[in-house]
Amino acid sequence: MSQNARTHHEPSRLTVKGREVRLRTIAMAVIAVLAVWFIAVNTASVTITLWISDVTMPLWVVLTVTILVGMLIGVFLARRRAARKSTGS
Repeated sequence: MSQNARTHHEPSRLTVKGREVRLRTIAMAVIAVLAVWFIAVNTASVTITLWISDVTMPLWVVLTVTILVGMLIGVFLARRRAARKSTGS
């Protein structure tokens, strides 16, 4: 089968208020809202043990930093995957 015979898969879309929106975008928005809500309701202080010392801080700070680090890792991996695809490896 030749490369030209491949079928191109279009992302799933949904019409919201007259605009087409990808389902992936809606899912990410729902996850973001849930994450913000989860952070907002967890306001107690917690003690976190790092390699050398213990740190006490509000849980919302810990959760926010964790989410931001996860997002940075996701962006890094997505760029790396895109770079591999563009070089054909």
